[in-house]
Amino acid sequence: MRRPRFVDISIFILKYIFNWRFWIAEITKKSESYKKIIDKMLFENDEIVIIPNAINVNKKIESEGSEFLPSDIIKDVVKRCDDIVIMNSCLCRSSNDCKDYPKDIGCIFLGPTANKIPEHVGKKATVDEALAHIDRADAAGLSHLIGRNKIDTVWMNIHPGEGLLTICHCCPCCCLWKVYPNLDEDISNKVEKLDGITVKLHEDNCRLCKKCLNEVCMFQAIRLKDNKISIDYDTCKGCGLCTNACKFDAITIDYSDETIDNVINRMDNLYKKEL
Repeated sequence: MRRPRFVDISIFILKYIFNWRFWIAEITKKSESYKKIIDKMLFENDEIVIIPNAINVNKKIESEGSEFLPSDIIKDVVKRCDDIVIMNSCLCRSSNDCKDYPKDIGCIFLGPTANKIPEHVGKKATVDEALAHIDRADAAGLSHLIGRNKIDTVWMNIHPGEGLLTICHCCPCCCLWKVYPNLDEDISNKVEKLDGITVKLHEDNCRLCKKCLNEVCMFQAIRLKDNKISIDYDTCKGCGLCTNACKFDAITIDYSDETIDNVINRMDNLYKKEL
């Protein structure tokens, strides 16, 4: 019988306290010393970018005759990495016993530190396997989050953090970053909106089905006010989950005329910084 490892104990604890995450996050707004401790332990030097799901994006990004969907930004990073590990299951959806999205679509970890992940937690993968995994996440309606996330190095007890890049596939009901509105902004500001994205609300198309409200928006950017849907564009991170929920094209995601190079450069700088 295999002896429990540090990571096994971490998974047990995380699953046990997962539903306390909003309360734990809320305290960062109430206690400066607590906020500093949590930031130091779990979020220090984090830099995270939201990549919207490809479904229902209003237009593609064009550059030099090629067309790119948002997921291709993620794929571009994957294609340049030799060290890839795919987590066997999503810790968030497993902890929350998700009924709406696949639990077996786990995070992708890139970089030399990924090789230290225990095999019973994640398996080494080829580039093609990782690309297929991203396609499956797209088909399931999940949005992507990419960047440095210190909490991953903590619960798996692997280092250095600079050698690990995390790609999460987030659902609106279980993602850890649903705590975003509960966190002090010094921590929550580490989650960034992808440059060039604009979310638009088309009121004429809205049928007030209310499927885009807080149970879908991870960042609580959508409100019902005076019997009308409204979007707080300062809070919105452009994850695209609301566009997937809306069946009437009342919410769309557009891109500016910036070329794909501007977007890729943003990810490339992050990639080089990490790895």
